[in-house]
Amino acid sequence: MTNYPDIGQLLPHNEPMILIDRALDIQQDTIHCQVDVGEKNPFFNSQSKTVPAYVGIEFMAQSVAAWSGYHARQQGQQPPIGFLLGSRRYTSHCDQFGLGQVLDVYAEKMMEENGMAVFSARIELGKQVVANCQLNVYVPSEDKLKEMKIRSQQ
Repeated sequence: MTNYPDIGQLLPHNEPMILIDRALDIQQDTIHCQVDVGEKNPFFNSQSKTVPAYVGIEFMAQSVAAWSGYHARQQGQQPPIGFLLGSRRYTSHCDQFGLGQVLDVYAEKMMEENGMAVFSARIELGKQVVANCQLNVYVPSEDKLKEMKIRSQQ
């Protein structure tokens, strides 16, 4: 197993919105991350001691972002800003994730073209799939990102 950079170095996010805890394995088209369900998560409900299962989409999306950030760092670049355009067929076999659970998050790139990519992703708890979906993501070029920033300021 390789030691990967701290997850905060792979994501273009700041606390408290870094929702995944670590990358365990990153390959050319895949990533395996883990999430420790706990109170540091901004979606944690202190009464029920849970995080809603729909937050799993963001766990998967951040895993994809970590994959992108890792590959950017390998080329001497900063983690790029990307956009989750949508998800398809999100299925969850639970309503929430409980305090103390360790979730394994896997994502695999299915296709990529012109900054657009599709990933198949899943969350496992103890080798059992508890959520899965397909994620559509977009990483704009530097020029496109500058154009988007200018338009948003007008």
